[in-house]
Amino acid sequence: MLKQILSKLPKKVTKSDSSDSARGESGNSTSFGNVFQCTNVGSTISSKLNVVKRVSSVVFPSSMNAGVEAVDPCLSFKDISNTQKQSLFISKLNLCCKVYDMSDLDKNCAEQDFKRQTLIDLVDFVSSGSVKFTEPAIAALCKMCATNLFRVFPPKYRTSTIGGETDDEEPMFDPAWSHLQVVYDLLLQFINYNSLDLKVAKIHMDHAFILRLLDLFDSEDPRERDCLKTILHRIYGKFMVHRPFIRKSVSNIIYRFVFETERHNGIAELLEIFGSVISGFALPLKEEHVLFLCKALIPLHKPKSVGIYHQQLTYCVVQFIDKDQRLASSVLKGLLKYWPLTNSQKELMFISELEEVLEMTSMAEFQKIMVPLFRRISCCLNSSHYQVAERAHLLWNNEHILNLITQNRHVILPLVFSALVNNTKNHWNQTVLNLTQNVRKTLSQMDEDLVLACQRKFEEEDSGAGAAAERRRVTWERLEAAAKSVQPVVGADVIVPVAERAHLLWNNEHILNLITQNRHVILPLVFSALVNNTKNHWNQTVLNLTQNVRKTLSQMDEDLVLACQRKFEEEDSGAGAAAERRRVTWERLEAAAKSVQPVVGADVIVPVRSSATCSVAC
Repeated sequence: MLKQILSKLPKKVTKSDSSDSARGESGNSTSFGNVFQCTNVGSTISSKLNVVKRVSSVVFPSSMNAGVEAVDPCLSFKDISNTQKQSLFISKLNLCCKVYDMSDLDKNCAEQDFKRQTLIDLVDFVSSGSVKFTEPAIAALCKMCATNLFRVFPPKYRTSTIGGETDDEEPMFDPAWSHLQVVYDLLLQFINYNSLDLKVAKIHMDHAFILRLLDLFDSEDPRERDCLKTILHRIYGKFMVHRPFIRKSVSNIIYRFVFETERHNGIAELLEIFGSVISGFALPLKEEHVLFLCKALIPLHKPKSVGIYHQQLTYCVVQFIDKDQRLASSVLKGLLKYWPLTNSQKELMFISELEEVLEMTSMAEFQKIMVPLFRRISCCLNSSHYQVAERAHLLWNNEHILNLITQNRHVILPLVFSALVNNTKNHWNQTVLNLTQNVRKTLSQMDEDLVLACQRKFEEEDSGAGAAAERRRVTWERLEAAAKSVQPVVGADVIVPVAERAHLLWNNEHILNLITQNRHVILPLVFSALVNNTKNHWNQTVLNLTQNVRKTLSQMDEDLVLACQRKFEEEDSGAGAAAERRRVTWERLEAAAKSVQPVVGADVIVPVRSSATCSVAC
């Protein structure tokens, strides 16, 4: 029995052969690091082990290596015959399944260096094209990758910040990267292998494997996310059977990020992958792809950290419109829905994306959305943030957008003309003033008669607004005089300004966000109170706050505000008619009461008609 065991062991290498192999190893450089262009911090084994060690059943499980000859993983591929290289490949893979704690560099230092050198040998062997990926080899490689790569990340201690500010933070690097880097390189070499049997590979690289791989995109280490981006893209391209599952899984990651956590490190990398995936979609687009745009990509404009991935997001959106221009109006509606009201840096990104989308927009789709779109652009033209105002004016320098405006000038010019005039009168920034003059000059060259008509309408509205302001001033003077004659009731040492405090709720960003998301329910409830304040309230501070709240609501949803205004006017006119009917009824009742003669019995005058009779008559 002992002779049979010894006969299976490789023969001892002679001294001359050993020196030749050492010279060969010193002359060859590994191919590791060429795929990801990462820094190769290599370490070599100081001396070769000449003693064959017994292979334990822990390193080589029987289920994994059934029918595979056990070979000492300490040997080099150059020291054994070609028939044993496949077994040595599996032995080395199983040896690398042991994971070390890399946070302490002094602990298990020799073992860590030996494992890394073994991983590099595996990469070189796969790069040489000598390996045959049989089912045991594929199973061993997938197990080794899963053991080393799939792990739970520590809790995130960084606070959620606005996009753009995270650029100043130092990236966090994984201390185990020297091993992880080689494992990722080996996995990529495996996926790219030309003679790989995909039917066998997909059994071990299944949905569970892909899900764990997608979880790794939340890594804090940008080097790891970059490697994952390349690997996932190759998996998507090579394993067609997994494509629907990958798309669905990435959608779920985006849903969780947008609607639950707003925390994920790999959104930019995932969008970069899908930028090339979207460009390969066949026409006509499937309903699944359109839903991905509407339900996943467009809501990605909502989080505060959109600046981190906005460039990749814009590319994906533009790729969809390039595939089907009918999607442009849906994208523009989504931009208007999530348009920032208080974040100027985010607003600048939205205007830039808006320009790219409009460049891809056809005339028919533009006409569907141009009215609310240019109402929003008009607000941007008037922005006190000079960069927002400047960027909005520069839209007129785009030839395609200018052509769209020219073809629809009778609708667009009345929407933006007042904003341009107000800029000329009131804006503080000289660059914005110059740009406003250029835009007005362009509009005059486009249609001078229409500009003059808009000018006359603006002057009429301005004069009407002046007269209305004068009436309000006189009314307020009367109210203030009347208020001075009223003695306030002081319940304690301090009079609590209830109305003023209620208006200040709109200054809270979280409350304003809740109101924005539920504006169709809330605005009809509070609109009448705001209008009544404007008409009747005696306090100037409350009036100013009311005007601010109404302006915020108009910027939030101008169409809804106009609908509430019409409904209030209808109810007000109806209330006036009802009041008139009540007045006439009471006059008739008073006249009828005067014609009735009372019966005087004693000290009390008793009405002739009994209460029962009155109740019947009523």
